[in-house]
Amino acid sequence: MSTTGDVSRSLLAHRVPDLGALELLLAVARHGSLGRAARELGITQPAASSRIRSMERQLGVTLLDRSPRGSRLTDAGALVTDWARRIVEAAEAFDAGAQALRARRDSRLRVAASMTIAEYLLPGWLIALRQERPGTAVSLLAGNSAAVAERLLRDEADLGFVEGLAVPPGLDGTVIGHDRLVVVAAPGHPWARRRAALPPAELAGTSLVLRERGSGTRQVLDSALAEYGGPAEPLLELASTTAVKAAAVSGAGPAVLSELAVTEELASRRLVRVPLEGVPLHRALRAVWPRGPRPTGPARDLLTLTRRHAG
Repeated sequence: MSTTGDVSRSLLAHRVPDLGALELLLAVARHGSLGRAARELGITQPAASSRIRSMERQLGVTLLDRSPRGSRLTDAGALVTDWARRIVEAAEAFDAGAQALRARRDSRLRVAASMTIAEYLLPGWLIALRQERPGTAVSLLAGNSAAVAERLLRDEADLGFVEGLAVPPGLDGTVIGHDRLVVVAAPGHPWARRRAALPPAELAGTSLVLRERGSGTRQVLDSALAEYGGPAEPLLELASTTAVKAAAVSGAGPAVLSELAVTEELASRRLVRVPLEGVPLHRALRAVWPRGPRPTGPARDLLTLTRRHAG
């Protein structure tokens, strides 16, 4: 049901000329000619004449005296022109303010990323973004996948990156790449000398060096070993991929880590990959954002870059 305010606004919209018509009237006042005003605004003279007549009918007054020598404002037209100037100036101020807000939005980007992505993928993406948007200031909040979701839901980040089994509740997202987890151990560990693949039951029954609950790595491992009772009580539970890797290299115990994180250690034999029997440890890498419209501005550009560079 319409309110009194709705009706008043509707009537006002019918009584007040649009900005285009007011700008045309101001141009006629400046040039003293309907033709020159039309050229300034990039419209034809017949179109300009039709717009002025339409405005006169809408207001119920004559705005211009037309003659072969040009167009002159009537007394009523001069008064309407003064009012029109204030409206157009207010509209220009409104537009300038809106542009400033857009510029402020487009000059910063708040990114929240899970630890693996933050450590091993995001730096390259941000270097590429800087080449495309050198004026954009980027702030990075790193944490596990659950923390990334919380930051987005509290409007503390514009775009997030997680690795796990699904898009966190309350968010929308898209897959930008894939990753897999691998079992690794120091060269002196008995698993490093195995010839046969490791049975999943043995992996589940062994205390490992693991990421904390809430991380994408832990989510995938917990799900993969669910039918075997889940992972045993961790030997160590650490909050970063780098810390887990360092503990494994030191010989503290086997670990399950992203293949992205252990490439150098496997190549240098500081860690050995332990083959695993029949357990899928693949996971999707996702860009996520609060449920609703897709990201715009620098967040959209970074999302495009990740699709180009991830995988």
